[in-house]
Amino acid sequence: MSAVRITLQQDTLPEEFGRFQPQPLRAPIFLNGVPKCGTHLIRNIMRMFVAPERHYHGDFIQLPSLSRHVTAFDPSAPWLSWGHLVFADTASVALARSRHVVLVRDPYDWVLARARFFLSDQFNGPLNNVKNGAAPLDDVLNLMIFGALDKAPSLADIFTFNAVAWANDQTLLLRYEDLTAAVKDLEGPAASALFKLLFEHCQLNLPEDWRERVRVGADRKHSATSREKLSGDLRLPDVLPERQRRLVNFAAPGLREMLGYA
Repeated sequence: MSAVRITLQQDTLPEEFGRFQPQPLRAPIFLNGVPKCGTHLIRNIMRMFVAPERHYHGDFIQLPSLSRHVTAFDPSAPWLSWGHLVFADTASVALARSRHVVLVRDPYDWVLARARFFLSDQFNGPLNNVKNGAAPLDDVLNLMIFGALDKAPSLADIFTFNAVAWANDQTLLLRYEDLTAAVKDLEGPAASALFKLLFEHCQLNLPEDWRERVRVGADRKHSATSREKLSGDLRLPDVLPERQRRLVNFAAPGLREMLGYA
């Protein structure tokens, strides 16, 4: 596949953390996510609970670079780390003693999010030739679903190896929609239940000021990949058209049901 270059801005969250007391890590925490499912959001939220010196900034950990980052999962010196790590034997062994969270998103919305990112000026890689109206919008959406030979994987492959194959008793599967709903209503019972579940899974204490920490970390000004930070010819619908919904169901039958969306 072609090389990928992503242009992102740095955030100021390390400075923001100064007002909070850090939570001690009892085990390595790895925040895994299907690409374009909110990995930056959960990463920035969790960064507001763990001291910056325990944030693993080596990389967004992925399978090709896993061998260089095994220290991120060392239980004797735990880190908070993140990435897009596909299911594989080596990945399973590496994460065996870590608290593992996998973030997913409704595949219907994911198609639009992926298309928006691929068409943006911030992304430079495979399928650049379809930018700026060079290909019909329907074809662009179909490429997000079915992929492009030797250039970009399909929706089915991405969700299978980044999410579904990780289904086990040691992994917390978290839906992007539940997380964003909780962020928007931090005083509600659903937010309390979600963050209690997340912190118990990560073996962290939920401090009294957790809502304020979440507000700071979830502030979209700190997200380098939020919709408003992307530029370019991004004339995409807000809702996936019915034809492409049927194509998602054809390309990955049972996927939305497996993830709890149907």
